[in-house]
Amino acid sequence: MEQSVQRPPGRTLRNGRLGRFGEEQAATWLEARGFRVLDRNWRCARGEIDIVAWDSCTLAFIEVKTRSGAATGHPFEAITATKLARLRRLVPEWFEAHPEVSARSVRIDAVAVHVDGPRTVVEHLAGVL
Repeated sequence: MEQSVQRPPGRTLRNGRLGRFGEEQAATWLEARGFRVLDRNWRCARGEIDIVAWDSCTLAFIEVKTRSGAATGHPFEAITATKLARLRRLVPEWFEAHPEVSARSVRIDAVAVHVDGPRTVVEHLAGVL
């Protein structure tokens, strides 16, 4: 699923701001589709989970990748098998840090945010692992 979002004209994004912008766009996009965000940018010694959100009765652990322009490729290309394996190992650690949360169904999703000038496109893939 894909959606275009317009940014205010004249704003450019650089370095870490691009990633933060992408994560904000992803969270907003997910919430508009009924996801309920529980956690953002959760960190531990082994890594980071960008977004943890309820999608109905399923708890989704979501990796967000943002790219600007065409030269850097599609954002999903940056989600490697190694990155997904690390994310999979982080899920039990997140539950350990949040004993009040239990879920019968868990999945790992990916969100791509592609910024092309004033246009932002968001794509979501559920259950990538």
